[in-house]
Amino acid sequence: MAQAVHAPHVVVLTSPGVGHVAPVVEFATRLAAHHGVTTTIVTYGSLSSPAHSPSLASLPAGTTISTAALPAVAVDDLPSDAHIVTRIVTVVHRSLPHLRALLRSLLASSPAGVTAFLADMLCPAALAVAEDLGVPRYVFYPSSLMSLCTLLYTPELARTTSCECRDLPGPVVLPGCLPLHGADLVEPVQERANPVYELLVQLGLDYLRCDGFIVNTFHALEHETLEAFKELSDRGVYAPAYAVGPLVRSSSDVAAGGHRCMTWLDAQPDGSVLYVCLGSGGTLSAVQTAELAAGLEASGQRFLWVARVPNDMDNCASYFGGEEDGDDTLGYLPEGFLERTKAVGLVVPEWAPQVEILGHRAVGGFVSHCGWNSALETMAAGVPVLAWPLFAEQRMNAVKLGSEGVGLALRVTAREDDGVVPRDEVAMAARELMVGEKGAVARRKARELQEEARKALVPGGPAHRALAAVVDMWKCAAASPAVAAAAGGGAEGVGAWRAGAPGARRRRRDVEACCC
Repeated sequence: MAQAVHAPHVVVLTSPGVGHVAPVVEFATRLAAHHGVTTTIVTYGSLSSPAHSPSLASLPAGTTISTAALPAVAVDDLPSDAHIVTRIVTVVHRSLPHLRALLRSLLASSPAGVTAFLADMLCPAALAVAEDLGVPRYVFYPSSLMSLCTLLYTPELARTTSCECRDLPGPVVLPGCLPLHGADLVEPVQERANPVYELLVQLGLDYLRCDGFIVNTFHALEHETLEAFKELSDRGVYAPAYAVGPLVRSSSDVAAGGHRCMTWLDAQPDGSVLYVCLGSGGTLSAVQTAELAAGLEASGQRFLWVARVPNDMDNCASYFGGEEDGDDTLGYLPEGFLERTKAVGLVVPEWAPQVEILGHRAVGGFVSHCGWNSALETMAAGVPVLAWPLFAEQRMNAVKLGSEGVGLALRVTAREDDGVVPRDEVAMAARELMVGEKGAVARRKARELQEEARKALVPGGPAHRALAAVVDMWKCAAASPAVAAAAGGGAEGVGAWRAGAPGARRRRRDVEACCC
């Protein structure tokens, strides 16, 4: 008898944080709108904050996208200074029993079962659960392919070196990637003694469980990296990577209409405003906040600054926190700063509608932490960047954005003794980006990338084709008797799927051949 063929149903597990949730929402929306795929987005009850909710609340009504939250687990036994990634990965591991129960429930109750399971870049430990249940498994990677390559290489780097990354004698050179100094590798691997180091090593090993990587990048941005990764995939070193980006929001999660910064921008000349925002989690020290303020004032440039309460201990202190009081935030600015700069500047506490700001005709530059979401949003808007990386893979992203092949970013330089970017450097870099020759080159590069990003997403474009190829695999899986048996718990069906899966090729744990 002919079996009914149901639309593919994919489950996407996302880490806490706007930078992880927002691209998943955009991805699920695109799957529903263009490919008829049903998606369940799974979040964590632990470590969530109100700041993460708007992305999920912005999901269009009437779509085939649903959400589920895993119950909160205790993390109060971790040290108060535990690294942000340590906290997230601990929640991931402690939530695995809840995830297993949820997947079993979806396998039994959904008409299509679970066609594929996607784990966020910080959740690859969850791939083992999907593997045990016979569900095809992928890593949803919301950052660059280059950063994925470095994380895949982390186990080998740990095995073959004993020094701190910042003390490596030469650059790390991976196929198709820019040479990276050790200090530019992801921030959690910078201190071997920190427990997060071993967690990152295990992360790189857990990635090898997947059948494919779905990456938020596009062909024109990482052409050489994609080609090199394909060669490694064809040789069976890694699962294939699919460049489905840029996954950027068409509008901010909270309505921008009526926000006073938009009204203020309307009154400014075209291309005259420097937008300053260091991400939803980025935090500056009190000294650095004062130096940034003084530098913006001395630069003579118009600016729109999204400011946060300073923190002298943690440059990502806002990552898990809720909204601070706006008056409290402004109280940390230098005395008289707001009055002296009111003719040319506007300071907004805590949050502003970034997508709309970057797309406004008055904005001519962006002081950015170089989080990957912000990087893609500024490319989509054609706005050049003054790079000010803080944590995670942001230093690597800054290298990428400022490289010869991309060229849309200039870079601030911090003092070596205390890591502070002084006011003179801020003023000089701001003027160069907005009215200097280097800024003009970066502006031209930004416009070129804007066009390439647009081309990637049109029907028939590289990103559209890549995602269509993945969906076709899922549709074939949804119609496969083997997968139907796997969804029902049949061991024979599970084995048949694994034998024929795109990622069933042998994964080599020794990746020395991947490093030049």
